[in-house]
Amino acid sequence: PSRQKPGWHPVIPQPQPTGSAMKTARKNRLLLALALVVGVGIAALLVGLAFRENLTFFFTPSQVAAGEVRPGQPFRVGGLVIPGSVERLSDGVTVRFKLTDTAAVVPVQYQGVLPDLFKEGQGIVANGTLDGAGMFVASQVLAKHDENYMPPEVADALKAQGAMPDHEMIRKMQP
Repeated sequence: PSRQKPGWHPVIPQPQPTGSAMKTARKNRLLLALALVVGVGIAALLVGLAFRENLTFFFTPSQVAAGEVRPGQPFRVGGLVIPGSVERLSDGVTVRFKLTDTAAVVPVQYQGVLPDLFKEGQGIVANGTLDGAGMFVASQVLAKHDENYMPPEVADALKAQGAMPDHEMIRKMQP
């Protein structure tokens, strides 16, 4: 007669992993974790590079004239089109004009059809790059919405310089 309690079962010892099997499992987990970290790092790098390539900063004509932009770098520039500076070239699609923030002037060249609202003395924002000669080569020109509207970046830049112009001030800046 056994003196064991009812419902009691002897514990059958399970074979324990040997030292090499334990090391292999730990090594596999470590390699998996390392692969995940490397994968996430590469994905973050690619997202960062794509974001940087599509990021376009805004500069004022004063900042452009001060050399804060390097040639070939895509950026946006905003200001007022100086009256009398708009020149249409003989090819019929190229337009040159001067853009100012009342402190500095940037020459702009644009090839294409200008927006209907584009006119002298009005605020615009242009996307493009600076060439080696200091000419801003615009790929896109955005004009104001109505006579009271000025792009926020342009208005902020002009206010920061204390030079929110009226039309009389613009007429005095003519070349």
